[in-house]
Amino acid sequence: MSDEFEVGVLDVVVPGGLDGVRCDRALAMLTGRPRALIAAVIADGAVSVDGVALKKASTPLVSGQRLVAALPDVDNGWVAPDEAVSVDVLAESDDYIVVNKAPGQVVHPGAGQLTGTLVAGLLARYPELDAMRESGLCDPSRPGIVHRLDKGTSGLLVVARSALGLASLREQLAQREIERMYLGLVEGHVAESRGVVDAPIGRSTRTPTLMAVRTDGRWARTAYEIVSRLETPRSTMLRLKLETGRTHQIRVHLASIGHPVVNDSRYGHRREPRLAPERIFLHATRLGFADPSSGEWRTFETALPADLAALVDPSGAL
Repeated sequence: MSDEFEVGVLDVVVPGGLDGVRCDRALAMLTGRPRALIAAVIADGAVSVDGVALKKASTPLVSGQRLVAALPDVDNGWVAPDEAVSVDVLAESDDYIVVNKAPGQVVHPGAGQLTGTLVAGLLARYPELDAMRESGLCDPSRPGIVHRLDKGTSGLLVVARSALGLASLREQLAQREIERMYLGLVEGHVAESRGVVDAPIGRSTRTPTLMAVRTDGRWARTAYEIVSRLETPRSTMLRLKLETGRTHQIRVHLASIGHPVVNDSRYGHRREPRLAPERIFLHATRLGFADPSSGEWRTFETALPADLAALVDPSGAL
């Protein structure tokens, strides 16, 4: 689970009846969620016991411990196609679809939004995605979804259209072979012209719906270089490269070095009145991957959208 991951939080004191029960079984009993999903959540570092991220699903619980789990707040339900959902398709093949996601658009059902998602729009336009979820190749609420973008982030993502595309893109993502570049405006002036934030990320023990840099988190690495500096207000435009793909990775990493993304109410400070409340200044501008069928490298780019470009230069130019 990465990129965009909306959650509901279970926060309980382990009762006597679950003393000695392995964690994945206990969570399945408490939530009614399948063990496979629970195991994936534990592997993602989204379960903690007394503030320490759990490493193994088989770990037995002890009564009186505080158990916190950030779980997908949506049933593995069947998303209905919705022709009313706009989908900006930049390219397509038999194996993939490249989409330019609009700001404010949620990729798949999650906490707070079950309808009107990008997935619903894709299902209406590409009914073959139904066959992929019927075959059990993917989560039925996320057919074809390989990686995600946060609701307030715009830009490029690739969606698998076939079993071959799904397997190939998943493998490329796991091997960190997919190229993902972003443009982001951050608070303050970044001193170094280029750098790397190499810091593990896990669930915040204080606020489990947020992520944080944690020594027991999952390895995460974000490279950046300065594009330009602005004076009023003081801010820096960065070109960012994801070398891993953790939940809210760019936002957490930039906040950890004292330069949160502009208008990020969850990890930052400064409200930008010219942007929509949930819009953050982050745009996935470049995407590259190997074609699942031919192996040829495909690269796609999209310009900074008008709402963000206007903050950098009134003419819309960088």
